[in-house]
Amino acid sequence: MNRPGGNLTGVTSMLRNLAQKRLGLLHELLPRAATIAVLMNPDNPSSAEQAESVGNAARGIGRETKLLRAATEAQVDAAMASLPRLQADALLVMADAFLLTRAQQITALAARYALPAFYPRREFAAAGGLVSYGSDPAETYRIMGIYVGRILKGEKPGDLPVQAPTKFELVINLKTAKALGVEVPPTLLARADEVIE
Repeated sequence: MNRPGGNLTGVTSMLRNLAQKRLGLLHELLPRAATIAVLMNPDNPSSAEQAESVGNAARGIGRETKLLRAATEAQVDAAMASLPRLQADALLVMADAFLLTRAQQITALAARYALPAFYPRREFAAAGGLVSYGSDPAETYRIMGIYVGRILKGEKPGDLPVQAPTKFELVINLKTAKALGVEVPPTLLARADEVIE
């Protein structure tokens, strides 16, 4: 990571670690949630690793996960329609570019099924989702812009360390919490970077 070599550098998103962190926050907010549905895009190569990581972490705290796979708009509808049958107590959405483009659809369906849900980016909370936790995209874009400038000035990409984000955002939508009847603990509210009322 410090010296990737060749013609390669970049910014890592730390998806695996953040999925586990979201699970921990979900458990803090909903300690009685025994079954957690996990929405993932099977076409994303990192989704399987994220889902396995979350599944292991969930088993570690005595919780069960149920995987929902969706790579198209219609599959998102079908996956979310299966939530009542699965008797899930909460939903965890994996970080994925396609799922991010479906933020409005996913948050609307979570509301329709009255299911508390945790999301990977603030766009979901802004669209009516309950809670989001993830890296700040503005910081990632800033780092990438700096790297592009350095490379255009002659530095070799392989000499630039792969960087990890240092700023993470916890966004809580209190309007959604109220609609779902979810009591947000004061300790979680105190750690929030943004509260939507």
